[in-house]
Amino acid sequence: MANIITSIRIVCSIIIIFCTPFSSNFYIFYLIAGFSDMIDGTIARKTNKANEFGSKFDTIADLTFAFICLIKIIPELKIPNLLFIWIFVIFIIKIVNIISGYIMKKEFIAVHTIFNKITGAALFILPLTLDFINIRYTGSIICALATFAAIQEGHFIRTKKAFK
Repeated sequence: MANIITSIRIVCSIIIIFCTPFSSNFYIFYLIAGFSDMIDGTIARKTNKANEFGSKFDTIADLTFAFICLIKIIPELKIPNLLFIWIFVIFIIKIVNIISGYIMKKEFIAVHTIFNKITGAALFILPLTLDFINIRYTGSIICALATFAAIQEGHFIRTKKAFK
């Protein structure tokens, strides 16, 4: 059941490609995809079906959803240059984390920390706030959360807490 819900996120993400950003259809599929992300892991754990495949499949679905949303949403926003620089720094930290995890374990390591989840939730809510909160403020809060999450993730990977 959990993997079916994860599959729904991938299908909704693909449908979003064909939607006008911030249209009713965009928001419908965006919300379905987002809520599927919130419940698939919970269902897997509650039904004792959580496994390595499901975790990796969830990560692929997350990356698909995030990438498609980025290519649909970013061109519509007027993001200040300093936020772009901050986002790039976070990206570099995340890449270093991925490389570190691979060097240490010879496989892709995805660390699902509380701060990663909080950052994901904040990113998910962001498009819903654009009409009444300036991106400069929400973007700064999200970048601060993402920076802490990326540094924490790297710490867990390098201290091998991610492997337990």
